[in-house]
Amino acid sequence: MNTSTATDARISVQNVTKTFDLKGESFVALDGVSLDVADNEFVTVVGPSGCGKSTLMNILAGLDEPTSGEALVDGVRVDGPGPDRGVIFQQYALFPWLTVRKNVEFGLKTAGLPAAERRERAQHFIDLVGLTEFADALPKMLSGGMKQRCAIARAYAVNPSILLMDEPFGALDALTRVTLQEQLLETWSADKRTVMFITHDVDEAVFLANRVIVMAARPGRIYEIVDVDLPYPRTEEMRLSPEFAALRNRVWNAVYHQTPGHRATTAVA
Repeated sequence: MNTSTATDARISVQNVTKTFDLKGESFVALDGVSLDVADNEFVTVVGPSGCGKSTLMNILAGLDEPTSGEALVDGVRVDGPGPDRGVIFQQYALFPWLTVRKNVEFGLKTAGLPAAERRERAQHFIDLVGLTEFADALPKMLSGGMKQRCAIARAYAVNPSILLMDEPFGALDALTRVTLQEQLLETWSADKRTVMFITHDVDEAVFLANRVIVMAARPGRIYEIVDVDLPYPRTEEMRLSPEFAALRNRVWNAVYHQTPGHRATTAVA
């Protein structure tokens, strides 16, 4: 990372544009995106296919670079992956030959932590995500939801200040998805991190977030930001409440009934 302009936000995206060359033509994936995310805030990003959600995530993870503008973490420009950011994708990316415990310990071992400290820290997060009874199981013995919980525990274990989650529940059945949403919020409440969570699911976006960032496509830009003024913990009863329905409808309309050229007036925390 290179030193850059200081900011009070944990994450700051400043006028980021990203273009790709496709068959000799320039494709604008992101167009002047600016966004600040506060410490310990949980934001979700939702929008139509092709709006640049994953491109934005890859830039923050240090897996890609903006064409112009910059992304900052704690006021420092992102120019590659780093231990301050844990990344969780839809694919579980677990090592199939390692147990749950060894998978969660992997990053700690790479960082050179002593064996006893690795085991203690890994066990804490295994317990936190509800996999205590499966600590010594191989991934092939786990359901899809369990594998994703293991991936979340592994990301938490290396103590990143930020979690970047790119549709982590997208491949799961509806019941498992709802259960993991609730468990993710329990984990986040117990061991706070700044979270950016990409999803195609409007209900999921509203249920999890402090704020929902709605993006528009062609070119990718921030369309609207919706504050979710619902208390935590989020419950099943809350999903059925008029307040939740009103927020869901607002986000749904912002995603699926967009006015061409419209941009959010502000994107700060």
